[in-house]
Amino acid sequence: MKKRLLILIASTALTAGAQANDFKNTDAAIHYRQSAFDLIAHNFGDMGAMLKGKKAFDADTFAMRATHVAALAKIPFEGFVAGSDQGDTDALAKIWQDRADFDAKMSRFQENAAKLALVAQQGEKMAIKQAFMETGKSCKGCHDSYKKD
Repeated sequence: MKKRLLILIASTALTAGAQANDFKNTDAAIHYRQSAFDLIAHNFGDMGAMLKGKKAFDADTFAMRATHVAALAKIPFEGFVAGSDQGDTDALAKIWQDRADFDAKMSRFQENAAKLALVAQQGEKMAIKQAFMETGKSCKGCHDSYKKD
C-alpha cells in the first residue's frame, strides 16, 4: 500500500512538472499569472482591511488568507514565459532583460508570504503586522521595477 502511494505521488509530481509552462500561447501565460495575482490581491486586500480596522480582525480568517497568499505566491512565476511581455499585460520587458533580479524579487516575495502564513498561525497581532508589511514591501518592490504604472 505504501509503495503504491509513493508511486502515485511520484508520478503526479512528474506529470505536474512536465506540464509546467505548457501554455498554448503567450496570452494563456499572461492570463494564468494575472489570475493568480488577482487572487493574491483579493486575499492580501482582505488582510489589509483587517489590519487597518476597516474590517473586524478575525485571526482565523487572517491566517487562512495568509496561507492562501503563501500558496498563490508560487503560481504566477511560471507564467512569465518568453514573449509574454507582449499583449494585454502590465509586465515590463525589463523582466526578461534582468531575469536574475526579477527572480530574486519573486523569491523574496514568496519567502515573505510563507513567513506571514507562519506568523499568522501564531496569532500575535504585532508580529502579524510586521510580517504583513514585509510581504507588502516585497510585492511592491517587484511592482516598482517590473510593472507598468
